[in-house]
Amino acid sequence: MALSLLSILFLFVIAFISNATPFFGASYTLLATTVLFAYGFTINAFVLVVLVTAIGASLAKLVLYYGGKSAKGQLRKNRNVNLLERWLRQRSFLAVVFVTAVIPGLPLDDYVYIVAGANSAKLVRLFTVTFLAKLVKGFIEIGLEYASFGQIFPETGLFGLSRLVTSILLSVVFLLFGIIFFKLDMEKLFSRLKHQPAEPI
Repeated sequence: MALSLLSILFLFVIAFISNATPFFGASYTLLATTVLFAYGFTINAFVLVVLVTAIGASLAKLVLYYGGKSAKGQLRKNRNVNLLERWLRQRSFLAVVFVTAVIPGLPLDDYVYIVAGANSAKLVRLFTVTFLAKLVKGFIEIGLEYASFGQIFPETGLFGLSRLVTSILLSVVFLLFGIIFFKLDMEKLFSRLKHQPAEPI
């Protein structure tokens, strides 16, 4: 059975909202997997779901980019933002963008886009890399969730909870992680780890 236009729009909106809200949002790949279960898996449906969610997730990052640009003065008061700003100047920055956009759960790419906006980083390259990363993320996550997680828990998520409730709970965890990361002085933490004496053998 082919995906309905309403389902496609639902996936786009969920992917967009979950990526446009800093450090929060439902796990859109989990919900996308649920849609695949509802309609039945086909290669065409799988590719369409991945493509739609990748477009929604990538476009959502523009909200964070321009949000960071508009809050430039306030953001510079945060040491973690200043730390990420220095990474912007590194040649490996686009690789960092790709990796943070692929990593499941952790809202690290939110930081990257906010800081990139505050520093007016080149948006075209940033967006292109993010879109490719979201495609890879979708193929891997949705594929694995359908093939393994879904087969083990055909009707439920973690601990007997529905996939929607599981997604919301995971979102709360990621939100808390984002707040903690923002509050911690990561530069001082890295400095301590760097200068920590090695254990004697």
